[in-house]
Amino acid sequence: MTSFRVAPTDLDVLGHMNNGRYLTLMDLGRYELLKRSGWWDEFGRRGWAAVVAGQTITYRRELRLGQRFDLHTRVVGIDDRWIYLEHRFMVGETVHAHAVVRGMFVRRAGGSVNLHELEETVGGFPDHLRVEPWMSDWTHHTRHPATGAH
Repeated sequence: MTSFRVAPTDLDVLGHMNNGRYLTLMDLGRYELLKRSGWWDEFGRRGWAAVVAGQTITYRRELRLGQRFDLHTRVVGIDDRWIYLEHRFMVGETVHAHAVVRGMFVRRAGGSVNLHELEETVGGFPDHLRVEPWMSDWTHHTRHPATGAH
């Protein structure tokens, strides 16, 4: 969990937090998760970097100037190619925005990190991680607009 307060530079013309700012803060949430888990340093030594391949977000309640909120970030699923993370923007027990991000790790020298290698590096993946059917559908039905590739 990472705590924030809505700053003047976070606002859009309507006076609430800009939708793009949520995505930026989600980057910070993922960084914090990697640091807290101890993976950040290990992955850096190996020349690996995390990249986002897709995201979907639902805005439920606005966040306004000066409002404090917490960003909860966790891994929710892993399939044969992707790691799925959940981000929840919370004020107390109330969800203000909810996002799911699909990502992977790449080698700075080129190419992606095989999930078996990633699993071996982190000492295994927990059994409770699940890719919900809608996440698989989202992944398999998303096409790149220019190339048509998945």
